Amino acid sequence: MLGWSLYAVSLVATVSCLYSPSDDVVQVTESSFDREVKNYDGIVLVEFYAPWCGHCRSLVPEWKKAAKALKGVVKVAAVDADEHKSLGGQYGIRGFPTIKIFGANKNSPSDYNGGRDAQSIVNEGLSQVKSLVNARLSGKSGGGSSGGSGGKPGNPDDVVELTDNNFEEMVLKSDDMWLVEFFAPWCGHCKSLAPHWAQAATSLKGKVKLGALDATVHTVMASRYGIQGFPTIKMFPKGKKDGAEEYDGGRTASDIIAWATEKAAANVAPPEVVQVTNAQVLKDNCENHQLCIIAILPHILDCQSKCLNDYISILTRLGEKYKRNQWGWVWAEAAAQTAMEEAFGIGGFGYPALAAANSRKMKYSWLKGPFSEQGINEFLRELSFGRGSTAPIKNAKLPAIVDSEPWDGKDGELPVEDDIDLSDVELDDLDKDEL
Repeated sequence: MLGWSLYAVSLVATVSCLYSPSDDVVQVTESSFDREVKNYDGIVLVEFYAPWCGHCRSLVPEWKKAAKALKGVVKVAAVDADEHKSLGGQYGIRGFPTIKIFGANKNSPSDYNGGRDAQSIVNEGLSQVKSLVNARLSGKSGGGSSGGSGGKPGNPDDVVELTDNNFEEMVLKSDDMWLVEFFAPWCGHCKSLAPHWAQAATSLKGKVKLGALDATVHTVMASRYGIQGFPTIKMFPKGKKDGAEEYDGGRTASDIIAWATEKAAANVAPPEVVQVTNAQVLKDNCENHQLCIIAILPHILDCQSKCLNDYISILTRLGEKYKRNQWGWVWAEAAAQTAMEEAFGIGGFGYPALAAANSRKMKYSWLKGPFSEQGINEFLRELSFGRGSTAPIKNAKLPAIVDSEPWDGKDGELPVEDDIDLSDVELDDLDKDEL
């Protein structure tokens, strides 16, 4: 029994951590990320992985081999994104393994899209080093980072100056999510926060707005939100400014960015499940999203309004559940868009049916299990972790769409046949002998 317990503990430890301290791969956590990556002067290759991910386990020997070959030249690191979710959220990690290249500008890493073998990884690392050295030689980039915030300093102009007069118009009536720092000019902690606040404002530009209000001057707003110490940071969610949420993250730029990114994803509006009635609908929901979820629902005569609405409700609830992924969601009636059914391999096998398409890679995956909330959820969960079989979209392009009228929400009705008047038709009597 003891032997089995030790075996179980060993097995869990092996699965939960793909790298050991004896490896040349640097294991990075939320607390060490700035030190090991953002403040590092050279090139860092970072693998974001999940311990349960089969592809991640397959990459381990090649990643270790590359780390050993690049030791002293390029830092090769790994982050357990399943444990350190804020790092995964900050860098938009949606599948495993994902490899990011942190070069001269540590605030803007690039994706590694090369082979998953050691030689390809080493070649990419050396190429990045060469580019960095040439940039330094030309005087274009120092390549490193300085200060506790990591990366290049932010632009203070990206922090919006707020007052009692403009607060309601700019923050409370805004359609954007806001982080607001309430500060005092004499506050030492506020002065220490300033460069981090500016860097976060620059990094989050276009996603989350950051503002600052001098609470010693603009006392109306400070009093309204119960400000008693400095600095105090509050978050004003998108679309619901009647209440503010306390900021409970760290005080470095990376902490602020990670916290804001996660909150922005949580507060995003759920997607609308849209009927495909023209080409623009499919384009908007597939080309502008990482994935689009495509449902083919039964014909109205086979399903009627309650049946269709029940299916759409399932898709709507799942859209809410997976809204952080910001996928597009569309549906069409059976046989209304035959080219779409054929392109995504879900036509002619019974309805309802469902597929998920990646229009950037021109690949799709289809639901093989039951079209139920649980069945679709399992399918989408696998996709969110980067798992699942795929096939190429037919002709490597989005299918042609037939313009059609949207469903009116009513039950289907069979067409009324015209009555045929047979009163004027003369029929010969049948010969009785023929009966």
